[in-house]
Amino acid sequence: MELLNYDVLKKSGYQGYILENAPEKVLQFGEGNFLRAFVDYFFDVANEKAGWNGKEVLVQPIAQGLTDYINKQEGLYTLYLRGRENGEKIDDKRVISSVSRCLNPYGQWDEVLKIASSDDLEIIVSNTTEAGIVHDTESAFDQNPPISFPAKLTRFLYERFMAKKPGIVMLSCELIDNNGKELLKCVHQYIDDWNLSSDFKKWIDEENIFCSTLVDRIVPGRIRDQEEVKRLAEENGYDDPLTDVGEVFGIWVIEGPEGLEERLPFKAAGVPVIVVPDVTPYKKRKVRILNGAHTGFVPGAYLAGFDIVRDCMQNETILGYMNKMLYEEVIPTLPLDKEDCKQFASAVQDRFNNPFVNHELMSITLNSTSKWRARNMPTFLDYVETFGKLPPCLTTSFAAYVAFYSNDIQSLTDAGLICRRPKGNEYTISDDRKVLEFFYDHKDDSAEDLVHAVMTNEDFWGQDLRQVNGFEEAVIRILKKIRAEGTLAAYEDAVKG
Repeated sequence: MELLNYDVLKKSGYQGYILENAPEKVLQFGEGNFLRAFVDYFFDVANEKAGWNGKEVLVQPIAQGLTDYINKQEGLYTLYLRGRENGEKIDDKRVISSVSRCLNPYGQWDEVLKIASSDDLEIIVSNTTEAGIVHDTESAFDQNPPISFPAKLTRFLYERFMAKKPGIVMLSCELIDNNGKELLKCVHQYIDDWNLSSDFKKWIDEENIFCSTLVDRIVPGRIRDQEEVKRLAEENGYDDPLTDVGEVFGIWVIEGPEGLEERLPFKAAGVPVIVVPDVTPYKKRKVRILNGAHTGFVPGAYLAGFDIVRDCMQNETILGYMNKMLYEEVIPTLPLDKEDCKQFASAVQDRFNNPFVNHELMSITLNSTSKWRARNMPTFLDYVETFGKLPPCLTTSFAAYVAFYSNDIQSLTDAGLICRRPKGNEYTISDDRKVLEFFYDHKDDSAEDLVHAVMTNEDFWGQDLRQVNGFEEAVIRILKKIRAEGTLAAYEDAVKG
């Protein structure tokens, strides 16, 4: 079987949209699965639906990467978007042709810098992991290339400034708060470190737009089942080691000034990319609905004998519990349009019910203490303040968290806290060492003493949770219910409550 490229694709009989030649309008730092299933997909649809007529040059962020594979395939790769939408099973295939080539800066830094003087360049995109946006004092102007990503970007933009070219739109996709602002802060630091001119700093601030963005799409990435890989190659008529897989749902929220939405090609293409003055409310929506749902029901569902998220969505009790938590406790506390939030919550149910993804519950339970504090506690406190009473599902969620961390504790090892499911297997809890040691030290406590100790641990929660009227008593009661009758019985009570 031949490797995918334009000639092979033509011979395969592929009937989808393909753009073979176009100006290189985007420089993208990052060539991994996520960007190729998300950003590059949106640019590809913009070419088809909005006539944007643009290509992307990818830059490999670290020394090892996909440059050789991408260039052998002339930038082409196959993307499958799989999941559920409005309850319907979706399995869509698209060959992405928005990528022109890939450069490895650890041998082609001069080639990267040449793009700085291009009249076609409009946008720079980055996803260099959460650790990518850092100010590294070892990075130098004359390194080939500079060590950190912000240093590379500063050097690149200086080259563009010296070529007297217009500024660009910077779209940062790293998973940190205020990613665009933090990146600009790093650029300013390098300008100072390297004693670059005040005119360059002025050009950076006045001619360029650094956007913070929120990205949301689950991307499992490559297909690991070799039988499926072989079957797809036979169906497609080519080999494609760059095949990528993402879920159907996707939204990209870009924080930017008025007029930016018209400057970008996404609105005209009808893809789910929006430009807003402040990304914060949308981040809150994602954290409290999507991430909060996971942390809200998963520890208890695992104790009830479930292992996969999709299976939980097939259980009426867990599904009803999650939906009541989202629609009656989370959404009423959010500062966004309620119908928009309900649509997002409906999409969450489809995403959790994805028939193509086996999302293990235990992977979601990692660091559940800090996750409950960040994802669920703000909703819990907002609900209490707004309605003057305890939210039954979130209160039960907290009790289930305590039960998960304390159920039949066997030992504390280097791997984590070893507990045992009711009448089932052992499981290992992974969390901050202080959290694990705390629960191990309290393994022989009564329900009353354990809940009291958890709620008064201000290192966990930043406050004494006993100050919430009736919370301690409710959690003790629910914890006893879980231990005596199981999580599902407690979830049923929450739905009725």
